[in-house]
Amino acid sequence: MEEVSTLLATARSATGLSDFGSDSFMEGLEILVKALRDEANLNAMGDGFLQGRIVGHLKQRLQIEDWYRRHPEIDDEVIAAPLIGISLPRTGSTALSFLLGQDENARYLRSSEASEPCPPPCTLAPTGKKIHPDIASNMAAGQKSHVPLGDDGPAECQDLMALDFKSQIFLAFAQVPSYADWLLNADLTSTYQYQRRALKLLQWRRPSKSWRLKCPTHLIYLNDLNKAFPDAKFVMTHRDPTDVMLSVIDVYVDIVSRFTDHTDVAYLAELNIRQWSEGMRRALAFRDAGNESRFYDIHFRAMHNDPVAEVRGLYQWLGEPLSEQFEIGMKQWWQENSENREPSSVKKPEDYGVNLEQLRPLFAEYVDRLPAWTNKG
Repeated sequence: MEEVSTLLATARSATGLSDFGSDSFMEGLEILVKALRDEANLNAMGDGFLQGRIVGHLKQRLQIEDWYRRHPEIDDEVIAAPLIGISLPRTGSTALSFLLGQDENARYLRSSEASEPCPPPCTLAPTGKKIHPDIASNMAAGQKSHVPLGDDGPAECQDLMALDFKSQIFLAFAQVPSYADWLLNADLTSTYQYQRRALKLLQWRRPSKSWRLKCPTHLIYLNDLNKAFPDAKFVMTHRDPTDVMLSVIDVYVDIVSRFTDHTDVAYLAELNIRQWSEGMRRALAFRDAGNESRFYDIHFRAMHNDPVAEVRGLYQWLGEPLSEQFEIGMKQWWQENSENREPSSVKKPEDYGVNLEQLRPLFAEYVDRLPAWTNKG
């Protein structure tokens, strides 16, 4: 892994640009690079992949700032009342984002835009598409997919957050305990402000539509997210935390093992249990702090039983129409995805050194509140 100064210079040389904007990203970049060098035990593939991603995020940041320099009117764009999906991972949130992506009157973050916001969509030919490998393709070519995929479909906010180098995506790529500890308690105000800056660029000179965003890790940082999007509404998907933890640990082990020859399964299990139990504690506190009315809840089982009905209920809550075309699109996507979905592997707690009886108390308050949120009568 190159030094931070070399990575910055590489990005500048590749773009011919020099202005990264605010230096808010530097602390996270420095902590991440040090952790990758000292802790991650990266193999050659991992070192090349992570270095490439870091330089890629730096290049995008340079280009975003250049677009703003040449077109300061971009900052006049308004990001109004986005609907943001938050949750524990592996709760059906990705499937929900693809269903919502069928709404012709809404705007989602495309995988190509998340990885490369520049050039912005307004510069593309009407019939052209900017298709780039999404996160799953980039990090696990030839391996199983852990989420539904589609032709430039909805992406999580992780890549936009990585522009400020405060993103949980790096924890899924490498074993970086010092970065993980720092990130859990970091202030992500600048991260979400920069995400808003990127969204304005993506929206610029395009038809005005409501944003549909999604990222499970937002639940860890809702107070900071709220500063950038104070009028946001939230849709929260739910599932038994014991099922969730085993599934997400399996995902992390599968990805990280490509980039190191020394996978520490016990560490990855402990990391996820600590991150997500603390995130849920913070999410409950946020809801209790006068924000309960901003949430709509969907249970994993209800979503699988009748996904269109769940989205219909969500839109009634939003006070927005659900068109016939939207409903047809959802039914078609669900059928096609169901036919192509890979069978789930069986995860056993002992495979990861997880004791479910010790895990359950960490999520006890959340489980107690689930019936009131998801039983809509």
